[in-house]
Amino acid sequence: MNGLLDEARLALHAIWTRRWLGLAVAWGVCVLGWLLVSQIPSRYEAKARVFVQMQSILPAGLAGPANEEQRTVDQLRQTLISNINLQKVVRGTDLAQTVSNDREVADRAAGLAQSIKVTAAQDNLFEITTSAASPKLARDITQKLIDIFVESNLAGDRTQTSQSLRFLDGQLAEQQKQLADAEAKRADFQNRYLGSLPGTGTVADRISAARAQMAQVDGELAGAASSLAAVQGQLAGTPATIATPGMAGGAGPARARLATVQGQLADARTRGYTESHPDVVALKGQLAAATAAARGEPLTGGTGGGGTPNPLYLSLQSMQADRGAQVAALRMRKSQIQGDLDALAAKLAIDPEVAAQQGEVERRYQVLKDQYDQLFAQREQLRLRGQAQSEAAPVRFSVIDPPRAPSTPSAPNRLLLLTGVLLAGVAAGVGAAFALAQLRQTYPTTQRLERASGMTVIGSIGEVVTRLQEDERRRRLKLFAGGAGGLAVAYVLLLGVEMLQRGLAA
Repeated sequence: MNGLLDEARLALHAIWTRRWLGLAVAWGVCVLGWLLVSQIPSRYEAKARVFVQMQSILPAGLAGPANEEQRTVDQLRQTLISNINLQKVVRGTDLAQTVSNDREVADRAAGLAQSIKVTAAQDNLFEITTSAASPKLARDITQKLIDIFVESNLAGDRTQTSQSLRFLDGQLAEQQKQLADAEAKRADFQNRYLGSLPGTGTVADRISAARAQMAQVDGELAGAASSLAAVQGQLAGTPATIATPGMAGGAGPARARLATVQGQLADARTRGYTESHPDVVALKGQLAAATAAARGEPLTGGTGGGGTPNPLYLSLQSMQADRGAQVAALRMRKSQIQGDLDALAAKLAIDPEVAAQQGEVERRYQVLKDQYDQLFAQREQLRLRGQAQSEAAPVRFSVIDPPRAPSTPSAPNRLLLLTGVLLAGVAAGVGAAFALAQLRQTYPTTQRLERASGMTVIGSIGEVVTRLQEDERRRRLKLFAGGAGGLAVAYVLLLGVEMLQRGLAA
């Protein structure tokens, strides 16, 4: 430990004996360093925070995709510092005084892009930072960017919507022509091959529909024929007239009652009443009673035989005519469908590519129709959004923190640089004195002389200083203190000048 302290004392002694060299080096390094620091131009930063939010008066389904808002905000952030906007900034601020033609404006705008940073603080909140040579210019550039941003987006959205509408109208017109051609080919094909077949779709679909309808007609025809046979059986067992002995006009009240009940029973059966229906059961009871009464009633008014038309027979004849007409209509419909199927089968046998052509025609028509419907729906949504933009601004732009002129430069940090230069100068002076002491080897102690020579040192003689030498040393010490103090005073003055410049800039 004592050895280290001795070495430290020896090093300090060597530096102190060469203190004037160290002071000169320190002054030289400090003056040169402070001169370089003074030549570094100051940069001032102006910051502003803005909030951008999409707003719409349309329902969620018509307002656009869910991620459209974030995509729009990202686009606004990217286009904020476009070359066109930066040229507007150059022309709208004090930078216009430093340019004289369009080329210089473009060059200044390209350089300005390196001085502007747009960073996202949150999803819809981002910060604009502008660096310039003066506080006022930094603030003006930031404010001009905000003004251009607001103006461009108020008119830009409506312009873009109009351009999109014109593009979609052109696409719709072209799609409409293609769809009309496809409809004409489809109608022509159907008229030639499928005009009489039921259903829609391809040839196979229509043939299947026709066969299904044929099966349905066969079922209905079987039911109608069975009903006609039943009516014909009943008609064969029913007399056309009711026999009345004697004169035709000599029937008594019992026989008149019998005819009335028979007519009512026939009418009930024509209405579709079954044999177990209450009205039919009651009429049968009345018919039995009237028949018994008519048998015991004597004829009046003459001796000649005669008869009256049977109402049941007439009703059955009407039913037979209806069932016959229904059977005939069903047979005609069956014959028509069968004829259409046979005709189509004959056409397919002659031209087997008809089915493939019809499938292609149908597919092309369906694809074109789907595309047209989709384009039309998109066009209507865009038109509604355009109307909504006319009613309300689609982008809500709020300045959270407006730009202000900075009071201190952001770069360089001259206070730190001046202090660093002073420390570097002092270190350089101390290092120079120590290096010179190492180059010019001396032996400040007897021990070091013994180690260097390898011989024993008998003794040492101390330095004898006269009064004149002591006065001279004091004078030089004062001069050294003045030189070191002057370096400190120069550092303090430079700090004061820097603070004064910051105050004037603010």
